[in-house]
Parts: sequence; C-alpha cells; structure tokens
Amino acid sequence: MKKNSEINRRDFFKNAALAGAGLALTSGKVFGSNEKKAAELLEKTDLPSSLPTRKLGAIEVTGIGLGCMSMVAGTYNPTPPKDEMIAHLRRAVEKGITFFDTAEVYGPYGSEELVGEALEPFKGKITIASKFGFEIQNNQRMGRNSRPESIKKVVEGSLKRLRVDTIDLYYLHRLDPNVPIEEVAGAVKDLIAAGKVKHWGLSEVSPNTLRKAHAVLPVAALQSEYNLAERVVENQILDTCEELGVGFVCWGPTHRSFLAGRFNEYSRFDGLDRRSQLPFFSAEGFGQNMPFLRTVRKWSQKKGITMAQFSLAWLLAQKPFIVPIPGTISPQHLDENIGALNVKFTEAELKEIRAEIESFKFLGVRTPESALVDQ
Repeated sequence: MKKNSEINRRDFFKNAALAGAGLALTSGKVFGSNEKKAAELLEKTDLPSSLPTRKLGAIEVTGIGLGCMSMVAGTYNPTPPKDEMIAHLRRAVEKGITFFDTAEVYGPYGSEELVGEALEPFKGKITIASKFGFEIQNNQRMGRNSRPESIKKVVEGSLKRLRVDTIDLYYLHRLDPNVPIEEVAGAVKDLIAAGKVKHWGLSEVSPNTLRKAHAVLPVAALQSEYNLAERVVENQILDTCEELGVGFVCWGPTHRSFLAGRFNEYSRFDGLDRRSQLPFFSAEGFGQNMPFLRTVRKWSQKKGITMAQFSLAWLLAQKPFIVPIPGTISPQHLDENIGALNVKFTEAELKEIRAEIESFKFLGVRTPESALVDQ
C-alpha cells in the first residue's frame, strides 16, 4: 500500500504538477563528484538564482531551500550513496537553489562533510547554514552544550568540514538550559568579529528567548517546525519574528512526508525511523490524522498541483519572510518542491483553507502553549 501511494504521487507529479505550477524547469545532467564537471556547472550557472528569493534578516536566499539531514546515515532513510547525494546537491544548484541547511550533529559530522565536498565549487555563490549546541563524544550526541568555550571550539570543526572560511548562517540548534542566551549571543558575536561567522540564528526557542538574543546580537533567522498540521509557531512566534525583522525557516514543512501523501493508514515504520517514536505516526495517530489528507488532496487537485506543492505553497503564503527547507533526497521531488514557488492563492482561498484546517483535530501535535517554552 505504501509503495502504491508513492507511485501515484509520482504519476500525478509527472502528468500535472509542473504544468499546474507554471514552472519551466531546465534540463541538465546530474553531476557526480568529478570536480571538472562541478566547475563547468559553476561556469554556466547564473548565480544569484533566477528563482524567487526571500530575506532572512539581511540574507537573500531562494524561497525554498534544501535540508541536508537525511542525506547521511540517520533519521528517516537508509544511508543514500554518497556519490548520488553529491550529485543531488550539485543538481540543486543547477536548478537554482541557493540555500542549504545542515548541522554538526547530523551524522554526526557526515552531513557537513557531504555539503562541504559537494558545494565547495560554489563557495561564495550560495548560502550554507549549519548548527551548533550539542556535546558529541565518540560520534554520539551526549546532550546540550552551548558554553562559549565550546562554541568557539566546535566552529573550527564545522568550518573545516564545510570547506569554508566563514559560515553564512550559524544556528544555536537547541537552547542549553545551563547557559544564558545572552552568553551564547556574545560568543557568536565574537565569531562574527573574527570573520568565522556572517549571521546567526536560533532554533525552537520561545518569543522571549528570541527577544533576549536579538537585543545582544541581531538574529537573522529562527528555525522551527511549521506545516499545515504543526502550527504552534502561529502563537506569537511568527509575530515576534515579523516585529524584529527575523526570517523564519520551516523544518518539516511536509510533516515528515505525511502531507505529501506518502503514507496510508496501514503504514508502519522501522524502529530506526524517527517516525516510529512519534504518536502522530502511530496506528492510532494515523487513524485520527489520515482524514486530513482529504483536505490537502482536494486543494491540490483544485490547484492542479501535488500535495507536497500545496503544503509548501501554503507555508510560503503565510508570511513573506518564511522559507521552507524540505529535506528530499529525490531529484524528482526536488523539482516538485521548486514548483511550489510558482503557486499562488487568492485571499478567499487562504481564508477557506484556514477555516478547514482549524476545524480538524490532530493527534500527536504540540499544544499552542508549547510555543512559549524553549524546546
């Protein structure tokens, strides 16, 4: 059943999605790890991208980025072949994507190494974001660590793995309850003064913490989970970003592929898959949540696009400073995601969609009050 669902998604995408989105995608080779080919790609790629862009603070990036967590051993997929992922990242550049998101803890280290190798030929032409804030020992995440001395140490490893002199956007991955956010901001301020970081961001923090951090060092972007199903950031967080001029980066924009129509009520997950640990994706959760996809499917068919495109386009329509970072490892789905940039909604459509999604009760999502607490 799961396989058939995925095939149907691909058939629909192939037959209707790009035409409905009005996007003309250029044809091109998928480049491997050969540096000569990468140099040729850089030479013929017109950067900055011709895709629509948005601002994260002072940083201009494409309206949709590419999350790189699943490109290495980890959370959702069997480990993809390295050469394929290098080709995938370079193809994303060819398609116009300029914003790539990774973190020290993904792998750990492996995602930064992959991004660094794949994107080295485009250094200075694209924006790479990474994250710090976890203690890693023997390749295992041991807990949170945002002490200033640790931040100034781990940045050196990230710079080396990413093969850059300066990290474009450096996020605090999760707040360390033992370190005041003002001290974290001060440490990153020193990194910026030293030329090792250009801009900084936060992830999954409350509006109060965002304000405190921004008062010490202007925050370029806040990254948190946001999608049609998981909407807690609508409780003060987006408003605070708008007030302060902070961009908002959505991780999980299709709710771990749920909103893309990838699963059905019979889908189950291997114990190594993060979804197996989440109530939303349990048998009970699917029983309660699956009917929501009727709404997503109805609107995607009405707009002549795929469910993934509808989910991404809805996010883009909420605020002009929102940038989703879907983490696909599929070239086809990358093209599909880019197509969402061309989808437009009328005010009447957005109002109708809002009424429909707010009438649905999900199992396994955060409470609105959780937005006011650091995660």
